[in-house]
Amino acid sequence: MRAGDPSRVEDWRREAFRVIAPGAQHLPSVAATIVHELGLEPDHPAWACLATPVHLMAGMRSVTMAADGILSLAQGEAAALSEDFNRVFGGAGVRLSVGRGALLLCLFEDRIDAITRDPEEAAGNDVFGFQPAGPDGARLRRLMSEMEMWLFDHPVNRARAAQERRPVTGLWLWGGGDTDEALPPVRGWCAGQDPFFAAFGNEPEYPRGAGSGVVVCAEQPGSDEWPAVERRWLVPAVADLRSGRLLRLELSAGERCFSVGKGPNLRFWRRPRPWWESYGME
Repeated sequence: MRAGDPSRVEDWRREAFRVIAPGAQHLPSVAATIVHELGLEPDHPAWACLATPVHLMAGMRSVTMAADGILSLAQGEAAALSEDFNRVFGGAGVRLSVGRGALLLCLFEDRIDAITRDPEEAAGNDVFGFQPAGPDGARLRRLMSEMEMWLFDHPVNRARAAQERRPVTGLWLWGGGDTDEALPPVRGWCAGQDPFFAAFGNEPEYPRGAGSGVVVCAEQPGSDEWPAVERRWLVPAVADLRSGRLLRLELSAGERCFSVGKGPNLRFWRRPRPWWESYGME
């Protein structure tokens, strides 16, 4: 394999989407891909965003999201939070709905003009610089603060504590967009653990010879789980690269993208200096 130095990308989802939708003029919002699955007519909201459960820690001068502070919900937990939120916040022009995989979606009656950030960017950091911004940013920040108070000592959190699971101390609002946004056609396949790309398919195994695709993995290189990721996705993808069925592999982590093309027979991810060190991962 032949690989160059990592390049920087501003938005990895945008870059990855071009692989399966080369003709798309823009990247749909993350929320738009889920709203289309909910069947919300006739009470159709104008704007929606994801409401991701997180664990925040308040200090004397800052609020920090733990490095592993992005949480998952059981289906029953998501349903209970949605029902209670809609009871408590009823009449405020916003409600919670449950989408695929127990994802929570925040639905607004009017359009919101705000810039939001993926919680993955805030994980392990002071959240101040990652909160919603723009004309309606203050409205979303205020709602997020109200959600934190609502979640304090919530029955769902008492049950999680009894199970020795981290409490949900906040809902992170992000990935928003107009609900009437059209989704462009795609030519390719998707797999893995991302709310956006799951809307365009979720292959259980690598589809050999299927052409361009996007795989999103939560597992980190060097972790105990990473060898299984290599066997399931990288090994067959490299085989397609060697055979000429693929032109290149692009491996992204945050703002860095590592591109691999066909070349000498070199197992690039198992060399003495692992390839993931180029991403700043230890």
